[in-house]
Amino acid sequence: MLGNGRGAVKRPTIAEIAARAGVSIGAVSYALNGRPGVSAETRRLILDIADEIGWRPSVAARSLSGSRAHSVGLIIARPADTLGVEPFFMRFIAGLERELSGRRTGLLLQVVEDHRAAIEAMRLCWAERRVDGMVVTDLWTQDARIPVLEELKIPAVLVGRPRPGTGLPAVWTDDAAAVVSAVDYLVALGHRRIARVAGLPALEHTRVRVAAFREAVLGHGLGEPRVVQTDYTWEEGMRATRALLSRRDRPTAIMFDNDVMATAALNVAQEMGVSVPDELSIVAGDDSQLCVMVRPALTALAWDIQAYGVHTARVLLEEIDGRSPGSRQVGTAGLVVRSSTTAPPV
Repeated sequence: MLGNGRGAVKRPTIAEIAARAGVSIGAVSYALNGRPGVSAETRRLILDIADEIGWRPSVAARSLSGSRAHSVGLIIARPADTLGVEPFFMRFIAGLERELSGRRTGLLLQVVEDHRAAIEAMRLCWAERRVDGMVVTDLWTQDARIPVLEELKIPAVLVGRPRPGTGLPAVWTDDAAAVVSAVDYLVALGHRRIARVAGLPALEHTRVRVAAFREAVLGHGLGEPRVVQTDYTWEEGMRATRALLSRRDRPTAIMFDNDVMATAALNVAQEMGVSVPDELSIVAGDDSQLCVMVRPALTALAWDIQAYGVHTARVLLEEIDGRSPGSRQVGTAGLVVRSSTTAPPV
């Protein structure tokens, strides 16, 4: 039988890259796998040639050799419908991607319902060599994922306060200091009845923020503070705000754990005929675009969430490289004052 005159398309190889770059195959391997051993200039040359000839790693060969997947995992244990309206994760993931893409590393994102499903997904990703490490968010005080990561020896970074008793590095921000600064500002305005609408009670950062809020309010001699726990959603934000504003001794200021619930509170206040800020001051939690898309614009605790993602990715990549990066604290949120806060009514 006569052929069609076309040979099989040949996949580019690392030997071809080495020949073009004038370096050894070992040097090419170091550069493509993001490992030390070659200069920055040589690494750049090798990566440019790989792009030019269309080289891609072979999944089958990677599985057999134990080399890198050039991908890290982020498995989020939250209902998908609540995640879709949470601005924090979109900005955090943007930061991760910004750093990872510069290192030719992909992000494998999976959303699951709970920690049991998250652990199953982690085990599967690691067994199939689909990831080189994991980003672990939404830490619980008692978190079943951490022993599994240590058991499997998966390189990982914790997004939250450092954990005693574990060698996993953490990237964290001082949530307590941020909350205290917001309480101090409201008290300085003259508020004496301040409430907080918090997030999921199982999350460690929720507990840290609630504890800081209680301590700050009690420290100002304002009595036992009111805290309402929620699941971060718009609906829960409305429910919590409606309950607080229905009290005879309703608060004159409410702090919210995220921006979605704070914007929901504006709707409830309007529905109940409560003027913001004249009768109710509102402080939001993350300072996303939501805070300036509503009227009045929301006073908020602002911090660079995208930079948080960048730092998290850097620490994980260093951990994957075996460089023992240690834990890092990033910048504390600062209060951005807008139109939703003022002195309480006399």
